[in-house]
Order: sequence, then C-alpha cells, then structure tokens
Amino acid sequence: MKTSTFKVWLSAARPQTLAAAFIPVLVGASIAFRLDSLTWLATLVAMFCAFAIQIGTNFANDYFDFVKGADTDDRIGFERATSSGAVTPRSMLRATSITMFIAFLAGLYLVWIGGWVILWIGLLSLLFGILYTGGPFPLGYNGLGDIFVFIFFGFVAVMGTTYVNTLEWNMHAFWASVPVGALCVNILVVNNLRDVEQDKVSGKRTLGVLFGENALKIEYVVMIALAYLTPVFFYHILDYSIFIMLPYLSLFFAWNLNKEVWYHEDKRTLNNTLERTSKLMVFFGFLFAAGLII
Repeated sequence: MKTSTFKVWLSAARPQTLAAAFIPVLVGASIAFRLDSLTWLATLVAMFCAFAIQIGTNFANDYFDFVKGADTDDRIGFERATSSGAVTPRSMLRATSITMFIAFLAGLYLVWIGGWVILWIGLLSLLFGILYTGGPFPLGYNGLGDIFVFIFFGFVAVMGTTYVNTLEWNMHAFWASVPVGALCVNILVVNNLRDVEQDKVSGKRTLGVLFGENALKIEYVVMIALAYLTPVFFYHILDYSIFIMLPYLSLFFAWNLNKEVWYHEDKRTLNNTLERTSKLMVFFGFLFAAGLII
C-alpha cells in the first residue's frame, strides 16, 4: 500500500524529535514570565523558528546521510525518506532550503526586536543545522554533535528566547538552559547508541564509535544527573520556591529509561527508548517551567 505524501513528509520531519525545539522556548519564556516581561508574539515567533530550524535540520540529515552513504539496508532506526526512495534527494534538498529560508524570514521579526545579536544567533543556528551532517567536516560525523546540541538547544535557545522577551541576558536563563540541553543531548545519545554498529561501517565517528557503547551509557547518566540537580541549585542557591522541585515527579520515568539504556538486549528496542526520552524532556520541561513560574 502506497504511503501518502503527507505521511512521508511528516515522518521525514521526525516529530519525535520536536521536543528539542519546543521545551527550550517554553523554559526561556517561563523565565521571561517570572520577570513580568513575557511578550506573546515574540515567544510564538521564536517557537515557530525553533520548529522550522529543527525540521529543516531533520530534512538536511535525511539528505546528507543518504548522500554520504550512512543510511544502509542494515539501518535499524526510523525509516528515512530519501534512503527508502519515498523522496528524491533533489526534493529533500529543496525542502531543506525552503524550510530553513522560512525560519530565516520569520526570524527577521526577532531581529527587529532584539537587534544584530539575534541575527547572528539565528544565522549560526541555521548554519550548524546544515553542518551537523553536511559540509566537509560534519559535526555529527566527528564526535562534536553532543556539544553543539547542548549549546544550541540549551544555552542558545533558552537564553535567546528570554532575551527576545526581556532584551537582557539573564543568569537564571543560563542555569535553566542546563537541564534542557542535557535532556536534549540524551535524545542524541540514544540515537547514537542504537546506530553505533552502522555508524562504524559508514565512517560516522560519533562518541559511541570513538569511545564505545559504555561511554554513551555513562553520558546518559551524567545528563540525567545534570538535569535533576539543577532544580536543587535553583532552590538552594537562587532562592526559588519549593515548586522548583516539581521535575522530581518525573524521576521514576527517568530511572526506567536509564535502565533501558544500560540493559537493553536488542538495539531495535532503543527506537522506543528514544521516543520516551523525548517524552521525558517534555514531562520534565513542563514541570520545570511550572516551577520557574510559581
């Protein structure tokens, strides 16, 4: 049975990864709300840009992984539109360009509000979205994907959202970026753990290929620890109310995911773990945002 065009493109957009676009903006906006400086239009535009950049990056990954031969018949991850033949490489490249250009146009409103610094942030976000798998030195192929995910989906996205609302750089937004970036990195960690054998064959030097699977498992634990220690820091050091501890309601969920990462027997089960790691980010993010506001 032929899959509809809409379903093909929806799958290529990889909606299971979009928590990485939504939660940073939500947390950054929560800081702005706490400061009585929330601007709904700026926040909604920032959210739209975040989604567009994430989807554009997913399209770019789909295209460049196919061109570089990383998506083989042995792939156990989610089906890719280009490698499966559902979308031609030319169409995927065109979709990448259009999506990124839409993000750029929408972002001009944020530039008008926040000035040149937002322009540079936006351009770098677009550029690294392409360079993650594209270009002569793709970040994801050279063990640098994790650090750039932490920086751009953590510090840049959260602090940038707060800035376009308040027009000030805020240290609370800086610290709030830490759990967001950490949980976003864990989505990538599960992805790389699942694909470590295929990545070795295709020449993709992720941290799992460079240092082994245990390094990824340890990284997952460290990122979880960073995320759940941050509310304690906010409570004791930044003098937030006890409600900042709300994310601990998701700790049992995080513990179960950690066990799946460490003790899985079939790499295919990590597809479900990846989706649930994304859901953990959403669960934690909403609770953390509530704690920031209350």
